[in-house]
Amino acid sequence: MRIVIAEDDPLLREGLALLLRAESLDVVATTEDPESFLTAVDAHGPDVAIVDVRMPPTHTDEGIKAAVEARHRLPGLAVLVLSAYVEQAFATDLLAGGAARLGYLLKERVGRVEQFLDALHRVADGGTAIDPEVVAQLLTRTRPDTALDRLTARERDVLALMAEGLGNTAIAERLFVTEGAVHKHIRSIFAKLDLAPTDRADRRVTAVLRYLENTQRRV
Repeated sequence: MRIVIAEDDPLLREGLALLLRAESLDVVATTEDPESFLTAVDAHGPDVAIVDVRMPPTHTDEGIKAAVEARHRLPGLAVLVLSAYVEQAFATDLLAGGAARLGYLLKERVGRVEQFLDALHRVADGGTAIDPEVVAQLLTRTRPDTALDRLTARERDVLALMAEGLGNTAIAERLFVTEGAVHKHIRSIFAKLDLAPTDRADRRVTAVLRYLENTQRRV
């Protein structure tokens, strides 16, 4: 796995590089701003980019913009975005073009090495990884008159874990229920959110996006 890191904090940038190299992962470049990050993507053609949301010069959304541009330049690039805080609009923007090979984690998650590496590998393998704290904070911000209000407490738990990118087996293990029960809850979620099966849409992704988009409009 070839990785490019874009992080303006030198301690975190080098710490990430040391951690990943200790796991026998190939960190091909570490960069501190959007321009050098995009140059490194062009030069190395990495499999994964780890990108800070807030980067120079304005420390607002340069990282998100650079990540989107990197995926345009290198289709199929997996991107794991790091943020110090829950950035609701950024989480929605990140997923707006589709959730495959994308992740959004709070920086504090890096210190939980096993969870961080699990998210990194999940994204690199084509999945999605959204920080559970991001999901939890967004779930608490929904207004009562949303479609998500139709969901039971257990269905909301299942949707939250789906948003983190977990599959049915992992959800069952987390909730101490059977896979059959998880499957039943997911079918109910799809029904309550009016998500009919189609050949063009992944209903798991659509359910998460519906939630994020709805929350962004109503907060």
